[in-house]
Amino acid sequence: MLKRREFLALLLAPWLASCQSAGAGKSSLSSGLDLESLDRTVRPQDDLYRFVAGTWLRDTPIPPDRSNYGAFGMLQDQAYADVRAIAEAAAAEAPTAPAGSDTQRIGDLYLSFMDTARIEAVGLDPLRPELARIEAIDSREALLTCMGHFQTLAVHAPLDFYVEVDPDRPDRHVAAFWQTGIALPDRVYYLEDTPRHAEYRQRFEAYVADIVRLAGIGDLADAQAIVALETRLARAHSPREEHRDPGATTNRLSLRELNALGGVDWRPMLAAAGIDATEFLVGQPGYRAGVGAAVREVPLAVWRRYLAYQLVHAYAPYLASPFAGAHFEMFEATLRGIHEDRPRWKRAVEVLDRTLGDLVGRAYIRQHFPPAARDRIRTVALTVVTALGAYLEEEVTWMGPTTKAEARTKLAALDIKVGYPEHWRDYAGVRIARDDLVGNLLRVAQAEHAREVARLRRPVDRGEWAITPQTVNAYYARARNEIVVPAAILRPPFFDPAAEDAVNYGAIGAVIGHEISHGFDNQGRQYDAEGRLRDWWTAADDAEYRRRAALLTQQYEAYEPLPGHRVNGTLTLGENIADLIGLRAAHRAYHLALRGRPSPVLDGFTGDQRLFMAWARIWARKYREDDLLRRLATDPHPPGAYRANGPPSNIDAFYAAFEVGPDDGLYRPPAARVSPRSF
Repeated sequence: MLKRREFLALLLAPWLASCQSAGAGKSSLSSGLDLESLDRTVRPQDDLYRFVAGTWLRDTPIPPDRSNYGAFGMLQDQAYADVRAIAEAAAAEAPTAPAGSDTQRIGDLYLSFMDTARIEAVGLDPLRPELARIEAIDSREALLTCMGHFQTLAVHAPLDFYVEVDPDRPDRHVAAFWQTGIALPDRVYYLEDTPRHAEYRQRFEAYVADIVRLAGIGDLADAQAIVALETRLARAHSPREEHRDPGATTNRLSLRELNALGGVDWRPMLAAAGIDATEFLVGQPGYRAGVGAAVREVPLAVWRRYLAYQLVHAYAPYLASPFAGAHFEMFEATLRGIHEDRPRWKRAVEVLDRTLGDLVGRAYIRQHFPPAARDRIRTVALTVVTALGAYLEEEVTWMGPTTKAEARTKLAALDIKVGYPEHWRDYAGVRIARDDLVGNLLRVAQAEHAREVARLRRPVDRGEWAITPQTVNAYYARARNEIVVPAAILRPPFFDPAAEDAVNYGAIGAVIGHEISHGFDNQGRQYDAEGRLRDWWTAADDAEYRRRAALLTQQYEAYEPLPGHRVNGTLTLGENIADLIGLRAAHRAYHLALRGRPSPVLDGFTGDQRLFMAWARIWARKYREDDLLRRLATDPHPPGAYRANGPPSNIDAFYAAFEVGPDDGLYRPPAARVSPRSF
């Protein structure tokens, strides 16, 4: 690693020259604050979230086609509108475009989704060959073969196969399985004995009965048997909190051991899925054993009805309106509280993003992401890395020298990817027809599965992205030790090229810091600089880390978004650690960018105040109650209010910026703070 002084000199010069974040009165840039969203009747010392976004929260309704709405949703709407323009332009040119060209594929897939008359006319016909295959199941071997074939159609029931970077050898891939097989969001929806969960189950039973009736694949008794089988599978699911420990979900089994799990010979399933492997990672061995027991014990007739239902359920949103409508009522209206379905063009854009994402991404980047933006964000990211390095050296005083040396190496090895991938996906061989929506989706699924399986025989491609450039999100990949920041998130309120540094560091800088910090959260810290799952912590440092993490878990479990429903501090621990470290790193990075110069006061707020306000603003989000309940059960991220207020309440610089005292709502006594020195 370069010495910090050399690193800063090399990286910060272009950023400082372009941003002019020097002294007060010398900057031509705006503050970047969303002043119209402020609620000045609320004191930031009591509730930073409501102070920053209270007016927006009061005056902004959740759109009827959304379960929640906030900064991420607004930016995704903007990205969808941009992609719609790309798709409609391609649709206009598709009739004369060369077959297999980007324009033909994008345009014809979009048109196939928008052709509702044809979708209504063909009904269930596109799935009838697969339904006939299911109906022909006459043995346990044939059942397993069908389960394997389902993997090629993106119907992951009752298991999900995928290819993972090998956590022991990050230069290669390994076959992996994860628990699935249930349609409701989580096992608790089948097992919790509350009035609301009972109502969800009642409506789900009606949904399954509707699908079975509409598809002509059974009667009410068959629907009840399907629900009973899903409930059995749900009981075998391990709780989501257990998935936060990579050691518990990285279970390497040979084929012999896999077959012994549940007493089933899985080779027919593997062969049908084209999986040629001798070892497997099994995320939840208990679930695999539970599926094996169900394969042995549940009658084939029930399995046939279950698989037929799962196939139709998976493709219901793309079928005729009775199927699509039933799916919307159950999974959008009932479980998420949405009042009306998304406009058809928006659903078409979502399908394009999921299926031909890189084709769309190339066009999106050409139109909406100038090269200068990429360079500028890279500099922000590298400044945050520098801040984290300084923070590690100077403030993480509890970590011993051996562990700290490993952490230093890991930070230095971090790969930063911004905007778009260097190499785009190749969709060669994927045929897209203007008059065959479900056929298009089946062919894309088969091509994607073939690509996934082929990775088993290839070295890891470090240039691959898991999301498209038009996605409003960012992520850290533990097995690659990399962060990815797509182009679509690099817009206000996350990044504003016309804003002074404080707001950009408080928003996108903190998001970048958050993603980098996942390399050191309760999961990421178990991986080394090369992405290998390896314990590089001394026993003393490991114990101290766990003690401090437990304090943060307790803090978040005190939050109660709905009466009787608290934040799950264990499930959200990784995100809460990353929020705390990321915001602390962004604050330090902002001061590194100032290079000792005073921060200007803009719109009546100091630089530090603007930074913390920008952080709180990006988490402004409103939720429908059903969606919030679902998120509390399944989402590793806490609701927006607690992301906005939780980390600042632990950071001394926030107390200094707003003069927070013992009588203020966000005050925590020093001994109760999970301070920046904790992690």
